Amino acid sequence: MTDTRRRVGSLARFGLTDARAEAELRRIGLVVPVGPARADDVLAPAGGPTQADEPVLLAISHAPDPDLALRTLSRLREALPDAGWAELHGALQTDTELRGRLVAVLGSSTALGDHLVADSGRWRRLRRTDDGGVPERSDELLAAVDGLTGTAAIRALRAGYRDLLTEVAAADLAPVVEPDLPLLDLRTVGARLSDLAEAAVRAGLAVAVRETGVDTSATGLAVIGMGKCGGRELNYVSDVDVIFVAGDESGLAEATRLAAATMRIVGEACFPLDAGLRPEGRAGALVRTLDSHLSYYRKWARTWEFQALLKARPIAGDVHIGQSYLDAMNPMVWQAADRDAFVAEVQAMRRRVEENVPPNLVDRELKLGRGGLRDVEFAVQLLQLVHGRADEALRVRSTMEALRALGRGGYVGRDDAANLIASYEFLRLLEHRLQLQRLRRTHLLPAETDRAALRWLARAAGFGPIRRRDPVDVLLAEVRRNAHRVRRLHEKLFYRPLLEAVAKVPSSALRLTPEAATSRLKALGYTSPEGAFRHLRALTAGVSRRAAIQTALLPVLLEMLADTPDPDGGLLAYRRVSEALAATPWYLRLLRDEGSVAQRLMALLGTSKLVPDLLVRAPEVLRLLADDEALARRDPAEVAASLCSTVARHADRSDAVAAARSLRRHELLRVACADLLGMLDVGSVCAALSSIWAAVLAATLEVAVQAEVLRRRLDAVPARIAVIGMGRLGGAELGYGSDADVLFVCEAVPAFSEGEAVRFAAAVAETVRGLLAAPSQDPPLHVDADLRPEGRSGPLVRTLGSYRAYYSQWSEPWEAQALLRAAFVAGDARLGDEFLRMIDPIRYPAGGLDPAQVTEIRRIKARVDTERLPRGADPSTHTKLGRGGLSDIEWTLQLLQLQHANRVPALRTTSTVDGLSAAATAGVLSTEDAAVLDAAWRCATAARNAAALVRGKPTDQLPRGGRELAAVARALGYPPGGDPGVAIDDYRRTTRRARAVVERIFYG
Repeated sequence: MTDTRRRVGSLARFGLTDARAEAELRRIGLVVPVGPARADDVLAPAGGPTQADEPVLLAISHAPDPDLALRTLSRLREALPDAGWAELHGALQTDTELRGRLVAVLGSSTALGDHLVADSGRWRRLRRTDDGGVPERSDELLAAVDGLTGTAAIRALRAGYRDLLTEVAAADLAPVVEPDLPLLDLRTVGARLSDLAEAAVRAGLAVAVRETGVDTSATGLAVIGMGKCGGRELNYVSDVDVIFVAGDESGLAEATRLAAATMRIVGEACFPLDAGLRPEGRAGALVRTLDSHLSYYRKWARTWEFQALLKARPIAGDVHIGQSYLDAMNPMVWQAADRDAFVAEVQAMRRRVEENVPPNLVDRELKLGRGGLRDVEFAVQLLQLVHGRADEALRVRSTMEALRALGRGGYVGRDDAANLIASYEFLRLLEHRLQLQRLRRTHLLPAETDRAALRWLARAAGFGPIRRRDPVDVLLAEVRRNAHRVRRLHEKLFYRPLLEAVAKVPSSALRLTPEAATSRLKALGYTSPEGAFRHLRALTAGVSRRAAIQTALLPVLLEMLADTPDPDGGLLAYRRVSEALAATPWYLRLLRDEGSVAQRLMALLGTSKLVPDLLVRAPEVLRLLADDEALARRDPAEVAASLCSTVARHADRSDAVAAARSLRRHELLRVACADLLGMLDVGSVCAALSSIWAAVLAATLEVAVQAEVLRRRLDAVPARIAVIGMGRLGGAELGYGSDADVLFVCEAVPAFSEGEAVRFAAAVAETVRGLLAAPSQDPPLHVDADLRPEGRSGPLVRTLGSYRAYYSQWSEPWEAQALLRAAFVAGDARLGDEFLRMIDPIRYPAGGLDPAQVTEIRRIKARVDTERLPRGADPSTHTKLGRGGLSDIEWTLQLLQLQHANRVPALRTTSTVDGLSAAATAGVLSTEDAAVLDAAWRCATAARNAAALVRGKPTDQLPRGGRELAAVARALGYPPGGDPGVAIDDYRRTTRRARAVVERIFYG
């Protein structure tokens, strides 16, 4: 009893659960896998058990149905003579390719297993490498039926066709059993099956010629392959759609006899030939002349008939007539989309096909159901017919090739095309495996309750357990995931724009229930369709003109948002903007009448959190979205002058500063929009943001000076004041949300003491900082003076002489380094120029730096690297302090400036980009190294700006994934639908190269 349990348990480990499995193993002479070997455990042909049997047992265990594989192998053993079995048994032990092919076929298909058993020597064919095309297959089938007619010809053609079909299936299935064998992709399998079908039609036509005695040269009969055969993507078991074309009227009767005979012969031997796609369908003539075909398609053909002709291809018969047919039909195919209501007719046809699927089978229907193969094919064919009129690259027959062409041409997002191809291949794989099982035409998944059938399918499709999940559950999850993905992309591509009924909520004319509308939104990619539905209902509520315009706009806007990284956030932002601008009469009209504005606005709202925050307080910028010149090409100096003049018109201090902040908000939004829309490069963005910051500082300084004069009741201003920009402000390299690093310098005017001047200037500086930092709905404006002598413990304002005394006696190397980016930005220009001349000997020291100073700068940099990087930050994607980031590049350039700027005047620049270029020109830095650092600086700056735009607040860390990363990638100009990880990969690659240069140049 114990031995029996051990024996059964051991067999079960090999997937053998049939009670007859042990007897079958004994019959074919394979080792029975159980405990200690016994004399009666085996009947091995060589006289005893050997380890050579183990690969055969493992192969059987990998088969989709191990019991079926073993049972059919046992039947094959009985059919073979002893010598033949010894040959096969030895080959199975040593020939991995044969073993994989044979066992896979035997464990996958009862029909093909029966075929191999019927003529036991056929197994040798599975040693062949099947890489021949139509000519080779045609030659083999023609040889098989040579000189034969009637039943003998049909029998020979059937056997030859099954032989070749078995070879294709064996190569396709083999990796399931022997995973190291090469995989055949769906395109190759479909092409081989189509070539085989084409060869079978040619052989059937040859038999028909002998049986009818018709002279083919007189009839000029051509057979046109349609559907999947025409597209060279045929299934294992399928009708082959054909159209017959004759040369001229004189031979029409004979051509019809020949066509009918061919259909009968091929149908009895191989597969049904279906001529239902011919003009007038089954009610029309089986064979028509080319002129008759042309006449019909010009006058009577319906839209779906042109859609069917997309895949037309001559496969047999008169080559000249076949090509003439193709040449005549193609122009009409690519003009079909010009027909009235073409798109609506194609969409209606798809709906009719779907409606004909029984409700209880819709979730199991791989071909016709929701998210099935037809969803992909209809969407692809519609896009081909619409866009293929002008783009010949789309004029391909294969569904997958068409998808690739649509992706390359930009008609479908690359990611969408790749996802559709992957899902299409997955669904076709399941369809193929189901058809192979019994060689029946089917595309119906087993019911979820039929676990045994699903387990077989999972194994046949190559699914195993994942993280202890049963293969059946893994398969079902993949089916649902792919069906959902196909349906979502089908809705996205096939219904453009979204059906109007989705937007009409609530309304007596509602065509979709709330549940259906929610489902449609989910199909478009909204992760919270219920929330999106609430936004739609709020936007379209009531009977106002505004609600009516929103109802008309929303179907298109929803689809536009669906193409953004964050459709849900974009729709929420659109609702916020719409509600905030509800009283603005031109807002909705602008969106309705200016298509580019709507398209651009949706792209902005679905990508950036900063844009909607600014837009609700600066709606006038919306008008600029229709004008590229106004949006992206404004002169920063002109903008700054306009701001200062506007602020000067306000007598009240609060109003003046509010005006300055309002204009800054407008300008910040304009730059952000132009940046996100790809109209400004990173240098232009930084220059524009720095210019507006300087203008705000200048205007606020003037307001603060006048206010302090009034407060003190003075007759004159006691001091000249200059604001010196430091850091990114001094270098004109500010980003979104950057602080303004400054120094305040003053000089007493005649009749006032230095003490009075300093006190006055200090009060003005505090007022400037207070006014700009006051709480507001706008992004904050922090004026940071921590780079001043003695830092926060030092006085906020110093005179020129005080600065000179400090720097000459106490300054440290890092302070000289900080002064490299000092530039006048506001106040008294003459005083600013005097300050800059005063610090030149400090920041451009004669003789450069001594070794101790270089060491000190390197020490400080190393400390910054280790202590200032935030906890948890990723150093590979931290744009400021990360490896190869902004800090690395700027410190490297600044070290070179400190060492060489005294003798190289071109290095005396506050701009990082200009400094790198000057260093390369002067030979201080190699051209290659300068280019690497320049590229990394631009990359890190752009990435930092993009992250701030996406998050709506300053940040130095790039997102790790999810929609934020997708939005950052989009903001950086990466194409929609692509893998956002490419942006991170590019960033890391660029900064990694820069870090290598920094290690070599900065750290020596």
